[in-house]
Amino acid sequence: MTLENRIEAFIKLGNQLQNLPPEERKALAAAAFARNPWFDEENVSCALNGIITYLEEQYLREWLYPYQLKHIKPKTVGVVMAGNIPLVGFHDFLSVLISGHVLHAKLSSGDEVLMRWIANTLISVEPAFAEYIHFVEMLKEADAIIATGSDNTARYFEYYFAKRPHIIRKNRNSIGVLTGRENERELQALGEDVFRYYGLGCRNVSKLFVPEDYNFEKFFEANKAHASLLDHHKYRNNYDYNKSILLVNRVPHFDNGFMLVTESESLVSPISVLNYEKFSSLADLRQKIAAAREKIQCIVSAHGWFENSIAFGDAQCPMVWDYADGVDTLAFLQEIGS
Repeated sequence: MTLENRIEAFIKLGNQLQNLPPEERKALAAAAFARNPWFDEENVSCALNGIITYLEEQYLREWLYPYQLKHIKPKTVGVVMAGNIPLVGFHDFLSVLISGHVLHAKLSSGDEVLMRWIANTLISVEPAFAEYIHFVEMLKEADAIIATGSDNTARYFEYYFAKRPHIIRKNRNSIGVLTGRENERELQALGEDVFRYYGLGCRNVSKLFVPEDYNFEKFFEANKAHASLLDHHKYRNNYDYNKSILLVNRVPHFDNGFMLVTESESLVSPISVLNYEKFSSLADLRQKIAAAREKIQCIVSAHGWFENSIAFGDAQCPMVWDYADGVDTLAFLQEIGS
């Protein structure tokens, strides 16, 4: 296949997803939910909409324009895919295949249904891709590796794949910056960054930086609609458990009935818990964020006022050129194929 063939195939895939009948989308979500109870219909639909945006012709061609992918010498690229949110491995899937390489993917059991469905749909659009897509248990035949996991598994990946070109991604979390002047609409948009996918993604805001006199009442009021999270039994179990831990350990916290907010220097927070840290000045804020920069996936603020941040509500809406951990996947794939 030529580069143009590959581009056209993914554009067609995007169109097919866009035109997927509601009953088929619902059935797909139900199959995913049966395998992974965190993958409810609303979140699966949100993930599919994100892929549709990736595959819009204008964005796809703009993304690919700076790279030299016409004469790639195909290599076998092994991808260890995460499964924390629906179709989280799609960007690597797209990057490997559109650059002309052969994909050997080790799927997460949590996201197997959706990734296999996407692969089969792409093959139905362009049968030639059948020779380029392989789901495997071992990555011994891979010439290069892209792996996503926890900090612990990353150490294993670094050791095991040390002799092959690789991208190894570790734990990252996202943060929000508040001034106390945000209005209700802005705080609702921030709620989307916090609660989408039940907070399981690396682009979910797990920590807020707030002024020393910040009052959480407005934030709670703006996001009371998310109380429906408690209808999900796994989320409720996490909320009840984490609440009991905070109470038993007498950790000061706020509780609005479905979310727990506690002061902590950690970027990582359990499901149903949102950490916060106070700052005394803009300089203090910058210093705190700079110290944690290597562990931050993205920063959100109202209308993106804080440097290198994006607007509230956009954390879960990355563009196709927004690379995880800031590592240029296509540049890596171009290099190994040159």
